[in-house]
Amino acid sequence: MIQMKTNPDRMGARQIYEALRDQILARVYGIDGVLPSSRALAGEMGVARSTVTIAYEQLAAEGFIETRHGARPRVARAVVERGRTRVVSRPSARKVRLSAFGSRLLQDPPRWSEPPRGLVANFRYGELAPSDFPVLAWKKAVTAAMARKPERLAYDDPCGALRLRTALQGYLWRSRSVRCEVDQIVVVNGSQQGLDICARLLLDAGDRFVMEDPGYQMARHTFAATGAEAIPIPVDVDGLETARLDGVEARLAYVTPSHQYPLGGVMPIGRRHQLLAWARANDAYVIEDDYDGEYRYDTKPIPPLHALEGGGNVIYLGTVSKTLSPTLRIGFLVVPSALRSLIAAAKQIMDRHTPLIEQDALASMLESGAYDGHIRRVRRRNAERQRALLDALRRRFGDRVRIEGTAAGLHIVAWFDDLPQKREDALIKAAHAKGVGIYSVSALFVGPRRPRKTVGLVMGYSALEVAQIERGCRLLAQAVAKLD
Repeated sequence: MIQMKTNPDRMGARQIYEALRDQILARVYGIDGVLPSSRALAGEMGVARSTVTIAYEQLAAEGFIETRHGARPRVARAVVERGRTRVVSRPSARKVRLSAFGSRLLQDPPRWSEPPRGLVANFRYGELAPSDFPVLAWKKAVTAAMARKPERLAYDDPCGALRLRTALQGYLWRSRSVRCEVDQIVVVNGSQQGLDICARLLLDAGDRFVMEDPGYQMARHTFAATGAEAIPIPVDVDGLETARLDGVEARLAYVTPSHQYPLGGVMPIGRRHQLLAWARANDAYVIEDDYDGEYRYDTKPIPPLHALEGGGNVIYLGTVSKTLSPTLRIGFLVVPSALRSLIAAAKQIMDRHTPLIEQDALASMLESGAYDGHIRRVRRRNAERQRALLDALRRRFGDRVRIEGTAAGLHIVAWFDDLPQKREDALIKAAHAKGVGIYSVSALFVGPRRPRKTVGLVMGYSALEVAQIERGCRLLAQAVAKLD
């Protein structure tokens, strides 16, 4: 519905034109989205269709929209991009009063930036190739879920649909050696909601939490928003340096032991036992984020922390964001029995439960074996992409590049030891000018410690095809050559 600032009883073509123009410039419809048809908008606004037609004609004459007979008007991309700065929201004179949580979040907010468009190759981590998504299998599962008529339309179990939790129980046992009861599984809206629930229930202002350094910044933001203090522990090629935990008191530790983000190390069994011993001694919980544990290439799987020593201090966090799509927002927690009812209550007051159609569809894919088959296919494809990236980097840079984190996951780390870290921003800009998106390791550190003084890049490859990877590395080499 168009939001009008004027009296609706005096609404005319001019008022509709101005409202639409401002919303177009504010990107309410995106940079090339479609507007309602003149008939539909007239019905919404309670005006004659001719009134809307006049407003649309004026917008088209000024270049704000593009019109075509028989089609809905579409925003003109060039005008929106050029005129973005024309619409500026008036600052409110009223001072906003925030809670302590809101004030902390305002001081250190997470940053979201729109993914760059038109790049030859974007090595951004966390994105998947649309061609990898199992469209037919997912469509079949969703159609079947929608065709099943429930007895009633009502809120469901906040822990998640029993069918999905049962299917996840079997999947976790056969794929990750995680043994748990169905009641220990809580379905959440992606791993981020799982982190948020844990932060709210386990941390108070003034508490301390352990973070890998470098590590996953969204986890740090989530925990710090409670008022807790981050204790950064360095990471080496084997993950978190657990020996440095001696004497550290904290309520919580967040780790990525199966494939450390971002450096890619796989935590050996000795360190895993050290971490669990520390958690028991401090009566602390360990959040084990197994964000891309399905992707293992040249390493044998090591049992997750949850599979060791009973898992009484471990909260296991999984997601389908790296296997199906980050847009689905489906994740799950495997929690100690003592926390189950509390986490269920927190989930219920947050959003009642995760959408049921998607839960049912995922359960169907897990039960039928379609999900396991999909994992095998995309694991092979991503292994091919990784090989293409490694070959291209070595061919273009030779001994100038040192690569880490190849044993598992969907990204590698490339260190350019002859490029000082102070050249990092210049390299990122030079690469972007060539049409290549690259991202630095240095932005992911928590503490002041910087073990390397050279440029390090986190290079994701799961959204790219082999030809893009090879061309992207060629252009990256040209960008590096400009700095020499």
